Amino acid sequence: MSGGALVLATLALGLGSFMNFLDMSIANVSVPTIAGDLGVSPTEGTWVITSYAVSEAIMLPLTGWLATRFGQVRMFVAATLLFTVASVGCGLSVSFPMLIGARVMQGVVGASMIPLAQTLLTGCYPPQTRSFALGIWSMTSILAPIVGPLAGGWLTENLSWHWVFLINLPFGVLVATLVWALFRNRESPRREVPVDAVGLGLLVVGIGALQILLDRGNELDWFGSPLIVGLAVVASIALVVFIAWEWTEAHPIVDLRLFARRNFVVGVTSLMLGTVAFFGTVVMLPLWLQSYQGYTALWAGKMLAFGGVLPVILGPLVGANLNRVDARAVATFGFLSFAVVAFWSARFTPDVDFWTVAATRFLMGLGISCFFLPIITISLSGLPVERIASASGISNFMRILGSSFGIAILTSTWEHKAIVQHARLAESVNVFSPSTTDYLQQLAQLGLQPQAALSEIDRVVTQQSYLMATNAVLCLSGMLMVSLLLLIWWARPPFTIKGPGGH
Repeated sequence: MSGGALVLATLALGLGSFMNFLDMSIANVSVPTIAGDLGVSPTEGTWVITSYAVSEAIMLPLTGWLATRFGQVRMFVAATLLFTVASVGCGLSVSFPMLIGARVMQGVVGASMIPLAQTLLTGCYPPQTRSFALGIWSMTSILAPIVGPLAGGWLTENLSWHWVFLINLPFGVLVATLVWALFRNRESPRREVPVDAVGLGLLVVGIGALQILLDRGNELDWFGSPLIVGLAVVASIALVVFIAWEWTEAHPIVDLRLFARRNFVVGVTSLMLGTVAFFGTVVMLPLWLQSYQGYTALWAGKMLAFGGVLPVILGPLVGANLNRVDARAVATFGFLSFAVVAFWSARFTPDVDFWTVAATRFLMGLGISCFFLPIITISLSGLPVERIASASGISNFMRILGSSFGIAILTSTWEHKAIVQHARLAESVNVFSPSTTDYLQQLAQLGLQPQAALSEIDRVVTQQSYLMATNAVLCLSGMLMVSLLLLIWWARPPFTIKGPGGH
């Protein structure tokens, strides 16, 4: 493609990808409102998030098989239209079961939108500018999780939670119309392949159990819960058998042989671990700010939005120049930039102001914009065009898995560290401590009764302990990024992405 058609195709595929990414996070801040409106508990309300995450995680690895059977263009347009219909169903839901059913449908039909947008974008650009196309795609994947909570909070406060889903209607119709008009004569070859029913069943059971385990583990006290133990056993058995079955199956439903390629393994492993660090901080920081620093959901969203400024500016620039520099060097700069800002952020104090926190998110955007795109380029390098859709599906599944691990592990670590720090700080609050007695005297002079004064001390200790836990998690995220420096240099050049005809 060239000229206006190429610009429209880029905008349409980028918007479709952004719309799907956005739905992973836009409903998060609306869960309490949705739960109250539909008459369920806040805990039950979190199934609005879990149902979508589980269904999408299951379907993402199937993208390659579906694209081979039905064609990439038909599959993307159908997925976009069905995703839009499911979004309308969510917005018009009058009961909680109806909403959960529509969310499951969103995840099932919309999962292939992201990898196919990535695949179609690389196919319509010439070889020398294919990295620029991926730069635009990666920009949507970074920006959407940041914009989502902000947009969801604004829509819920100013309109209603229904518009969190209904907003997809005009954009979904526009994306499907443009993509069909531009790509209908560029359909990929279709091939009738047998349905690997055993592999499909094992995938559904294994990924479904694993995703529910990660989403509900922290709430149910992890392996102290019989349900979590049962899910872990089921997921382990199903996934081990799935890998063995797919590796020897003549017509596998997921192309696991991609993991025999060094660059693919390096790319998807780095993507998953990098996403753990990225999503862990994206979820943990607003939680800390709202719970212990007095921020509203809207102001926490504004703080996060600063992290999207540099990726929007630098994403296309990095992509346009990636063919001139070693992708491993760019990724290394991204890892180091993220780590340095994470270590700097780990020096927060209780009186940290909005602009200081926002500045750390702004600068962290430099690292984010420089490591996602090189990793994706490395993972897809050298693959024939017919395997790009499968590779994109698996790499996006690993990204989803990384976000689930990041949210689950880092949030759980944050709470555990806070409990430990609270206990340590509380040891110093006793009648033999001069600072404790001085502070109690100050509170008494302000008119607080003894019990109220002790409650105020407990509040301060809790605030300090969660601050220390926040700093510890930020350090952990930085160390995780540093650990990827050795892995990324195991990849081998050249890092070129082939298009139609093997170019």
